[in-house]
Amino acid sequence: MSQRWDNGKVKSVLSTPHGDLPLPAFLPDATRGVVRTLDAADLAATGIRALMVNALHLSHRPGASVVEALGGVHRFMGWDGPIVSDSGGYQALSLAAQSASLGRVSDEGLWYRFDKRDDKKLLTPEKCVERQLQLGSDVIIALDECTHPKAPAEAQRESVRRTLEWAERSKAELGRMSLNGRRPRLFAVVQGGDDLALRRECAEGLLAVGFDGYGFGGWPVDEGGGKLLDSVAAVAAMLPAEAPKLALGVGRPDNVVAAWRAGYRIFDCTLPTRDGRHGRLYVFRGPATAEAVAAPGFHDTIDISDERYVRDSAPPEPGCDCACCARYTRAYLHHLLAVGDATGARLATIHNLRFFARFFGLLGGPA
Repeated sequence: MSQRWDNGKVKSVLSTPHGDLPLPAFLPDATRGVVRTLDAADLAATGIRALMVNALHLSHRPGASVVEALGGVHRFMGWDGPIVSDSGGYQALSLAAQSASLGRVSDEGLWYRFDKRDDKKLLTPEKCVERQLQLGSDVIIALDECTHPKAPAEAQRESVRRTLEWAERSKAELGRMSLNGRRPRLFAVVQGGDDLALRRECAEGLLAVGFDGYGFGGWPVDEGGGKLLDSVAAVAAMLPAEAPKLALGVGRPDNVVAAWRAGYRIFDCTLPTRDGRHGRLYVFRGPATAEAVAAPGFHDTIDISDERYVRDSAPPEPGCDCACCARYTRAYLHHLLAVGDATGARLATIHNLRFFARFFGLLGGPA
């Protein structure tokens, strides 16, 4: 992470093979190579500058080798900006949590299959790095073992041990690969659940190996915060101030502010796009200013499917400059969602991502 001066202010940037990413940055989840209902032009118009894809899902369909043969994930998606790829470890572990027949964990890696009719596949730290390099990601994330905060202490200790071993193997594998002069950044993930001593052990172990950045690993911080959000802040304090920090799964605006204050500068979450598809829109409660986002309760969500909006001729958020608010009314968006037209989900998603781009701009980066 470097810094530059812009109109008298210090701006942090993350340099990547596809350009500098101004920080703080919000990365919508383009899990399967698409932010649902939007194309690359829609995304760029909202002010979003980087995306998060999932290596496990893209390796399953269409296949990492297919994406590589088609010119890499940027060309595949038509996206020119930076792309971060999640290792897919959380998704593989989620399959294992559903059923032992769908997955299990070993020191070697993660065994998984998406369907009981599939053959089981082994995701190793080395294979994980190889797949992300095939995709052509700008930032790749080392394989880790994510546990639920309420997992037993022994499971948390095993998770940290494996995460450290897998991180070291990931870095060694990246060092062995032929990169043709284009080196992606390698991030590692700090695990340990609610046990801060384990978190510190994991953070110190990862720092000893040395990575380009570090992520908070754990159950996504979504509707609630509480003790898990305290762990998010504690992990940031265990890492060097200058190290890029990724808050995986942190997306609720007030939680973002708390994590930003703790030192995180990169965020990804499904919340704004998922909520958009369900007609939940994020709006500023008052003027969209840096002072406003510093105060609690600076935003609201409105359920555009509510009958109160059936005759509402106002834009979804007065003052918003997104393609949805500039042209359409709450009544029309309500109608689109009521009749199940995909345009409604698209417009609501555009609005929510523009809200997040404006919001993050007020935290410090350009909107």
